[in-house]
Amino acid sequence: MPLPALFQGALSIPVIGSPMFLVSFPPLVTALCKAGVVGTFPHVNARPTAQLDEWLTAIERDLAEASAAAPLATPAPYGINLVVHHSNPRFEPDLEVVVAHRVPFVITCLGNPAPVVQAVHGYGGTVFCDVTSAGHARKSVRAGVDGLICVGAGAGGHASSQSAFSLVREIREFWDGCLVLGGAINDGWQVRAAETLGADLAYVGTRFLATRESQAVDDYKRMVVEAGVADLVNTDRFSGVPANFLRASIERFGIDVASLPPKKPDMASLTDSNARVWKDLWSAGQGVATIHDIPSVAELVERIAREYRAACALPPSAALRG
Repeated sequence: MPLPALFQGALSIPVIGSPMFLVSFPPLVTALCKAGVVGTFPHVNARPTAQLDEWLTAIERDLAEASAAAPLATPAPYGINLVVHHSNPRFEPDLEVVVAHRVPFVITCLGNPAPVVQAVHGYGGTVFCDVTSAGHARKSVRAGVDGLICVGAGAGGHASSQSAFSLVREIREFWDGCLVLGGAINDGWQVRAAETLGADLAYVGTRFLATRESQAVDDYKRMVVEAGVADLVNTDRFSGVPANFLRASIERFGIDVASLPPKKPDMASLTDSNARVWKDLWSAGQGVATIHDIPSVAELVERIAREYRAACALPPSAALRG
């Protein structure tokens, strides 16, 4: 399907680096963009709103300098993730900052994207919405978004329980616009598989968490590298919504996963250390199965690009007739 004009001819691989809470900060965003991947971050990583303005100014300056230094290697666009839920007091003031900076790409989540679509389209920006079901996708389409990001089963953080094979094909029955697929995508083979399934771009999070430019602390990165799928816990007991967490990050605070209460608890009731969700209890996707190192973003993107080219060159199956 046609990509929005913002992304046409702008990427080294068809990938968006997903916005990760307490992980995606300006150094990771700009490193991704310089490598030819869309770099994004959640607006709530910048605290308070004044810092968001500072971050956007710094990102724009850094990318402009990189573009001036290498005109033939213009960085990919950057973007920001806005939590549009009515309970988020930062939404309206931060949206004003986004509009003032004319941020080229905005991702919405957890609410009605219509106000963001109106504001961002007002200056010519592009809006995608995270969705975890066909029902959510239909609502986003009615709101006028330019693209849908299908966060399939196995993704880090909040994700669908629906298989990517099912979710993408179900949404493709009624949506012929830009579609992005996320969930345990680490390498170029998986990026190509996402395209074959019907996606235009891949959404990559956990793999970029384990890079040198990521803001994740060293122990978090190490835990991702050492973990397998069996080391993940999918639960709604910490945030109220099902999400994947690293078991080791939970158990180090003395929390017994097997005896979690039946609904989201007061964290103080679980442990005397007052572990904080996301900051102390770390999330990761099923991509941990094949993450074994912590390279620079540039090194990783080049690796993914090589794998992607190899996957695109695969001949038809020898098992086919004729």
